[in-house]
Amino acid sequence: MHKKNFYICSFYKFTNLNNLEELKKDLVIFFKQNNIRGTVLIGNEGINGSISLKKEIFNSFQIFLEKKLLSKLFFKIQLHNFHAFLRLKVKIKKEIIKLGEINIDPKKISGDLISPKFWDKIINDENFVIIDTRNDYESEIGSFKNSIKTNTKNFTEFPKWFKRNKKILDNKKIAMFCTGGIRCEKASNFLLNKGFKNVYQLEGGIINYLSQTQNRNRNWYGECFVFDERVSINDKLQKGIYN
Repeated sequence: MHKKNFYICSFYKFTNLNNLEELKKDLVIFFKQNNIRGTVLIGNEGINGSISLKKEIFNSFQIFLEKKLLSKLFFKIQLHNFHAFLRLKVKIKKEIIKLGEINIDPKKISGDLISPKFWDKIINDENFVIIDTRNDYESEIGSFKNSIKTNTKNFTEFPKWFKRNKKILDNKKIAMFCTGGIRCEKASNFLLNKGFKNVYQLEGGIINYLSQTQNRNRNWYGECFVFDERVSINDKLQKGIYN
């Protein structure tokens, strides 16, 4: 059995960033020097990345990135046998996760965070509507029980889903989840801007939930789609059955 010497690491941060070309150049240089692969999106609204790297590189990577951003980040880490990405891509984007709506700013306000420890209680509470904000091909292979699937082809369809389904959300507490948390940041900001008051999101997303709880209460079923060479992971965070 191969020793797991690699980290698969996902992270994001909504923060004001400037000098994007210079930041991109510095990231590419550091990543290439340290054999880091994956995709990192940067924009004026922040950073969103999923990478793989040798375990011994992580501390220097964390110090480098947080110094560049002048901000602390929450890293979601999984062990793996080898690189989970084929190449490195660093891109400048208008949105680090595209919703396509104006006046969306999670830095100002987003849904209250629910820790993995309390998520199981929330999703079994009939006063809550649980929304899976991911795309249809993701929710088809696994999700939380009692959740409503938006069945979108991409995240930009979420506002249209909301317009069609607004009535089921009225006078309800709303709790949302996604893979790592970033889509819920924007979706919750969108709903708060529409006047909803009780909006919540799973802290760190599905990956953090499975890491913290090991799915001991069996409220997650199936597998979790991931955007790397593994394709999916099971509730033990190991490569799943999908290719």
